[in-house]
Amino acid sequence: MNENLNNENPKKEVKTVVKRTSQNTKSKRPIARNYNTNSGTSLQNNLKSEKIFEKRKSPYSKSTRNSRNFGNSKSVKSMKIVFLGGLNQIGKNITAFECNNDIVIVDCGMSFPDGEMLGVDLVIPDFSYLESNREKIRGLVITHGHEDHIGAIPYLLNKINVPIYATPLTIGLITGKLKENHLFGSAKLNTVTYGDHVKLGCMDIEFINVNHSIPDAAALAIHSPAGTIVHTGDFKIDCTPSRGEMIDLARFAELGKEGVLALMADSTNAERPGYTSTEKKIDQSFERLFIKAKDKRIIIATFASNIGRIQQIINCAANYGKKVAFSGRSMLNYVTIAQQMNYLDVPEGTIIDIDLITKYAKNEVVLVTTGSQGEPMSALHRMAFSEHKKVDVGPEDFIIISATPIPGNEKTVGTVVNELMKLGCEVVYESMYETHVSGHACQEELKIMQGIIKPQYFVPVHGERRHLVKHALIATSMGMPESNVFVGDTGDVLEINKNSMKKIGQIPLELVLVDGIGVGDVGSIVLRDRKHLGEDGLIVLVATLDSSDKHVIAGPDIVSRGFVYVRESEHLIEEARKLSLKVLEECADSKMRDWSIMKTKVRDELYRLFHNRTRRNPVILPIIMEV
Repeated sequence: MNENLNNENPKKEVKTVVKRTSQNTKSKRPIARNYNTNSGTSLQNNLKSEKIFEKRKSPYSKSTRNSRNFGNSKSVKSMKIVFLGGLNQIGKNITAFECNNDIVIVDCGMSFPDGEMLGVDLVIPDFSYLESNREKIRGLVITHGHEDHIGAIPYLLNKINVPIYATPLTIGLITGKLKENHLFGSAKLNTVTYGDHVKLGCMDIEFINVNHSIPDAAALAIHSPAGTIVHTGDFKIDCTPSRGEMIDLARFAELGKEGVLALMADSTNAERPGYTSTEKKIDQSFERLFIKAKDKRIIIATFASNIGRIQQIINCAANYGKKVAFSGRSMLNYVTIAQQMNYLDVPEGTIIDIDLITKYAKNEVVLVTTGSQGEPMSALHRMAFSEHKKVDVGPEDFIIISATPIPGNEKTVGTVVNELMKLGCEVVYESMYETHVSGHACQEELKIMQGIIKPQYFVPVHGERRHLVKHALIATSMGMPESNVFVGDTGDVLEINKNSMKKIGQIPLELVLVDGIGVGDVGSIVLRDRKHLGEDGLIVLVATLDSSDKHVIAGPDIVSRGFVYVRESEHLIEEARKLSLKVLEECADSKMRDWSIMKTKVRDELYRLFHNRTRRNPVILPIIMEV
């Protein structure tokens, strides 16, 4: 970690957190809760909330907006919105809001590689724009704790030590992530709650309660001299959530009455009509399935971050006198943090270590695991292919996949289901029972949000192009002028004020890939080579030359990997060896003894031979030594 990170912008950093309350409350000086953490402090102590904040009304509401001096009152203030990720894709959500020379970042997520990114672990945003404007950055505000919103935070902190503001569980999950990356001691973590306002430069960020598939999700009202921008984050409207209170529609309505310049809303389910089902339906489904599986071990695969779903499983298991064990690294991490922060209510003796499951009868155990998306290295995938070190599955197992496949994962999920069934397991997946409900709003909920906020402008976010376009059509169907709707792309720069909304530029962004501990060192050329190797294989030629006259004294030997099976292609390999020897000897005789020329000639001749014989184009790697 760079020692200079803690010293960046000491004069310009502004961190004030206050809570909203009635106008009759006596004013006190607001104080920020700043966790300059160290590795020796417990998670609970770091996240302990102190009642040192005061709620107050937004300084930019209609009742006070005109009384504040933002410079020349005749000039029109603008907000510049820079989309650094999250548009035309699922994941990698990050947006920069810039006003009056101040920048506030909202979310900092990662995405998973697609099938073309061989060997890549993660895809993170390109932070070059933020690095070049680091002196303007006042803070990073996080809407909730899913990986597509917090996963890239360690990589950002390695470049810019920006203070972070989020709700308690989100801070807890970020803390765990920073500990893994040895960044915990230097991070500036600030816990806020619903109704709090965070003053960052000229902007006032308000946190608003929304429902999602993880507790402590928040929408943001960004109050600025240009006007108020509402960013919903990921949300749905659930009147009976599994944990916490329903979405604060009243506050959104208040903002609508005060005046909202722009709404930026979650578009993930914009194609789905109707309403998203309530989490309470899952309770009923689990009850029926637990009864059906009374004589079998129950294995449930779900998202590790779905704390509400895990609580539902624990409740049902406790009702039927079963023990609960967890499998999968991310599952253990989320459950541990949720327990430490009292986000899980676990009856004593219900949870057991996975090493102890063999001490109980199979019908006494519920195993909660990762792998609901069929991920190749997940616990459920390893069970399906008999590679799990601690769990063997078979006819005595009743497996529930409590998740909907993310677009593109249908095939991998289907493969896992098929393999589990081959082993004799009974498998229940989403299309058979209501074992999963989405955490994102469907069309009617999106209309409600649009209707009560009544924004001047609308910007659909968080989704692929088809989701963004469909959400834009929903807005226009409710009377929003097409000219007031912006469907953007990652890299777009949008300028917005009370008089206009227009795209003013496009920032060139690179694809930043994480492979092991390497960040950004895998580019298009490396991916092309990996794809080439994966499709056609590798041929390695090794020859030793005499240092005096460059004639071959050993070899050439040919090694094939992923090209042909040598024992069944001995004739081809021998032909290639003789051709290589001929080329090298001709180079020595003609005194063409430059190594690069010799390697090129050998590579070209072998390429022609293999292409003519097999119509394949392996990667050919000549290795020439001399003694």
